[in-house]
Amino acid sequence: MKIAVLPGDGIGPEIVDEAVKVLKVLDLSFELESAPVGGAAYEASGHPLPEATLDLAKAADAVLFGAVGDWKYDKLDRPLRPEQAILGLRKHLGLFANFRPAICYEQLTHASSLKPELVAGLDILIIRELTGDIYFGQPRGRRTAVDGHFPGTEEAFDTMRYSRPEIERIAHVAFQAARKRGGRVTSVDKANVLETFQFWKDVVTEVHAQYPDVQLDHMYVDNAAMQLVKAPKKFDVIVTGNMFGDILSDAAAMLTGSIGMLPSASLDKNNKGLYEPSHGSAPDIAGKGIANPLATILSAAMMLRFSLNQPQAADRIESAVSAVLSAGLRTPDIWSEGTHKVGTREMGDAVVDAIVKTTKGITKS
Repeated sequence: MKIAVLPGDGIGPEIVDEAVKVLKVLDLSFELESAPVGGAAYEASGHPLPEATLDLAKAADAVLFGAVGDWKYDKLDRPLRPEQAILGLRKHLGLFANFRPAICYEQLTHASSLKPELVAGLDILIIRELTGDIYFGQPRGRRTAVDGHFPGTEEAFDTMRYSRPEIERIAHVAFQAARKRGGRVTSVDKANVLETFQFWKDVVTEVHAQYPDVQLDHMYVDNAAMQLVKAPKKFDVIVTGNMFGDILSDAAAMLTGSIGMLPSASLDKNNKGLYEPSHGSAPDIAGKGIANPLATILSAAMMLRFSLNQPQAADRIESAVSAVLSAGLRTPDIWSEGTHKVGTREMGDAVVDAIVKTTKGITKS
């Protein structure tokens, strides 16, 4: 099993180091190969996604990704900014389905921004379409306005668009995922305003006819945002477009106590995927040793489950994370009175120790 390891910028190298440490203790046959990406790659070669890095990602069975971006690159031309690396990887690898589970561990109910009774037992899966929408739609750019309220002035524009096949394939993914969970899908749109999302709603409804055993509800994105805060446990699987999914998944992350707890998987049609924490590069805390590595470690567990066909190893990682939280260890983002504050490396070491103890227990039995 070949894994491309792309640490990236900011806290990316720190958190990826801990995930790699966890993978290595599993005694599985991995070939791990690292390459620069994002700002680090720009500094090394003048491009955020060098050809060699892209070739490695294509050749690997899965990609473990850290994070990209730093404020110091904000004045670069857009094609050279670090964030273009992740967009390029999604495009060239055909990654169209983004899985973002929002699970509130029992040990972290008091770390959530909501009351414990609202988040206890929370288990939501947000499925975000990755290749369409306003992020990739053409045309886009800047020009002199020829109409509107202020003709003759400078304006910027982007294009929101979705094709039928793009919507159909993500809808199938959502309904199939729901069959393995609670059997409910909420499709989030803005059909009352946007023609693109009226089309989205129509196509999702058509696909639903093939899944009579799954319940389908439609919800406008503004209401969905409100319901995530008001009654999050009413959701099972949420499927939505690229931009709405980006926003809602970050909101859902805070229900779990911290975005530092939210892993993600971006998959192609064959379940080859790129795995990354849902948070960003956090350059303000980079190098301080305080970043939470658990989202990245849990992303590695998703990699084992979805792309590398190692579900038992994935279970071992997830059980170890739960054990560490039960022991009261917390990075600063999830720390509260009565728990023990630890750094990035200490948290990774604790997960490794928990896996080792479990392995010894299995051996003895």
